[in-house]
Amino acid sequence: MTPDRQGAKAYRTVGGGGFEGARHRPLGVVRHAARVARTGGAAARIGFERGGGARVRRLAGAAEDRVRQRLRPTRARMRALVARPGGQLVWQDVPVPPPPGPDGALVHPIAVATCDVDRPLALGTVPFPLPLHFGHECVAEVLEVGEAVTSVRPGQRVVVPFQISCGACPSCRAGRTANCTGTPPLSMYGFGLAAGHWGGAYSDQLAVPYADAMLVPLPDALDPAAAASVADTVCDGYRHVAPHLPALLARDPDTRVTVLGALGPDSAFSASCPLYAALTAKALGARHIVFADSRPAVRAQADALGLEGVRPNTLRVRPSSPLVVDVSVDARGLALCLSRTAPDGVCSSGGSFAGTARIPQLQMYGHNATLHVGRTHARALIPGVLALMADGRLRPQDVITELSALDDAPRTLGRHIRGDATKTVLTV
Repeated sequence: MTPDRQGAKAYRTVGGGGFEGARHRPLGVVRHAARVARTGGAAARIGFERGGGARVRRLAGAAEDRVRQRLRPTRARMRALVARPGGQLVWQDVPVPPPPGPDGALVHPIAVATCDVDRPLALGTVPFPLPLHFGHECVAEVLEVGEAVTSVRPGQRVVVPFQISCGACPSCRAGRTANCTGTPPLSMYGFGLAAGHWGGAYSDQLAVPYADAMLVPLPDALDPAAAASVADTVCDGYRHVAPHLPALLARDPDTRVTVLGALGPDSAFSASCPLYAALTAKALGARHIVFADSRPAVRAQADALGLEGVRPNTLRVRPSSPLVVDVSVDARGLALCLSRTAPDGVCSSGGSFAGTARIPQLQMYGHNATLHVGRTHARALIPGVLALMADGRLRPQDVITELSALDDAPRTLGRHIRGDATKTVLTV
């Protein structure tokens, strides 16, 4: 099950030398608590806009189980990586999950990747309370399945989407798996109490409540390390482009695509999602892709991937684009992207943690422009992404800047969160 270690050298060749400096400082306990109190209200309102009772019952059940297992343990123990205030990442000894229910499964993560939000999450600068069980992008090996599960079997390698979805509600059946109504809003791995305390991918075992609905078998030809981020950020980049670009290219084969990453050189958000968006555009046939980011090392990485890396402040003097992707996580970035969206064009934005953002409404009206802001429906997109990877058109592994052993997670990820690496993947 272990990826070919010789392949790790290939993953280090793109931008690997420019990301080692310790540039980001974590917040301590007091400053982190103040940040969560100041900015966490909106996330809390979304999380409790429906299913609040179910969320509270789940959290209460998890707390009760923890106390019971501490006083009278009945299950074996495992390690799980915990992020604490102050940038601490430590292995913690915890009980293994309970045996799966009829629809569930237990899986063993074998390749786990960093998400772009993991750095600010571990630094304590985004509104998710620490401590929490860390990590939400992985390929795993199935250990055990419930009696009603038919689509996967023990020993099989699977992509584990980071969002919890039941597969049976109207939202799931329509492909809107991020808004599953069978679970409380924002139910996700790796985001702690704010997302329902589902555990983290940097652990020996992970419980999957809806195995048939969630788990996607990994094609045998694909390396688990290459596919680890399909659980989230590869799909996140893909969804900004794939729904729009084919029709635009059919209308004009020279359609320009513009992707915006960080506006400032000190952004804590890593750059894999904007790079995946640009690589998706390339995979689908776009010939003119502009990739804007303020960080010189990221622009160098984009150039090495066959993209046109530019500074964001040059976009205002460049032609507008029929498809513009905003992955700046900055309200100012959204405004810039909307100003560069061509008439009848589309601007797709991953949003930000800002409560509000200004948009040029009159200009958008005059241009007949479309703006989409939202989260990825990861589970619905995974099969299409894997198909692009299987035929060689999309290579997420080219974005990986460090491949290391899962046993070294605290040290390797500590370096990741304080530095500027784009994508770190840990394998068993």
